[in-house]
Amino acid sequence: MFKSILIPIISTSILFASSNLSLIEKAKKNGLLPIPQDTKELSKLIDPNKVITPERVELGKKLYFEPRLSKSSLISCNWCHNLGLGGVDGVPKAIGHLWSGNPRHLNSPTVYNAVFAKRQFWDGRSPSLEDQAMGPIQAGVEMAASKELVVKRINSIPEYIEEFKQAYGKNVKIDFKKIASTIAIFERVLITPSRYDDFLNGKENALNKTEKEGLELFIDKGCVTCHKGIALGGDMQPFELKEKYKYRATGGFNGDKNKMVKVPTLRNITETAPYFHNGMIWNLRDAIKEMSKVQVGFKVEKDKKQDKFDIEIQQIKLTESDIDKIMAFFNSLEGRKPKIEYPQLPKSTLKTPKPETE
Repeated sequence: MFKSILIPIISTSILFASSNLSLIEKAKKNGLLPIPQDTKELSKLIDPNKVITPERVELGKKLYFEPRLSKSSLISCNWCHNLGLGGVDGVPKAIGHLWSGNPRHLNSPTVYNAVFAKRQFWDGRSPSLEDQAMGPIQAGVEMAASKELVVKRINSIPEYIEEFKQAYGKNVKIDFKKIASTIAIFERVLITPSRYDDFLNGKENALNKTEKEGLELFIDKGCVTCHKGIALGGDMQPFELKEKYKYRATGGFNGDKNKMVKVPTLRNITETAPYFHNGMIWNLRDAIKEMSKVQVGFKVEKDKKQDKFDIEIQQIKLTESDIDKIMAFFNSLEGRKPKIEYPQLPKSTLKTPKPETE
């Protein structure tokens, strides 16, 4: 499947495993990073361009829940990324305009903590939340609205015009890009620090004994090769390095042009079933077992000069006890959600384009 991959090295050890390291140190040395506790450090991560303000977040929230951004005036961003359901829709493949299922049987990823991902969409085609937000609105099988329709709808509602002026200044141009980027500003604050973060930030009793053992197994078994960083995922990696994925034929998605697939975040993983890019596995335990067959046991490093991958192979197996402990660790990734109150949306006017449901 991966013609561009080189496998030049066979190794018996791929990770930091020194008994002299504390588990916190070991986790960080293996690329696991917490959501910062310091507000300034966190702001640098979620708001590098300093665009977040209370007014823009509130407006972005309204637009996130705004069904009139869709052709039918029925589907909002929250339709597929439900903030009350872990940021997902809870179905195997996304369902959009006129009850259309995603033609590639792609599962909706969670919007929580998406700000920490390096790429957006399963094929990684978007580099930012701002860019990503424009896609589903226009996609025919999702919200199915044209840029022109979205702009006309929002500009037909005086309350929205006034809120954009309050958020950006009286000379603001309310175009499609501005609407999408405002949604992204709201999405940037949807972060969920957890007990796992508390632990990595130095609170050693934040995890119990079994959860700590699960974290150590997560590191030692090589899961951190792909699920690392603050997002515990969010970057592009080759898939099916050991065996073929059990449900690979469903939807036929094989990644980007280089056969790379975006690694989903593991944050709140216990709340975001079904799993994998095509949502074909509902049981988290089964998902762990499938990953142990398909992927676990490799360390992948990209050679940027040659645009190829070096892969170190380690024979790894997960016992039922191992899976129990990793499952326990995953419980610690359930984060503290921001309180979101459903907004009262402004009323349409006679100038507001009517819903199109056929």
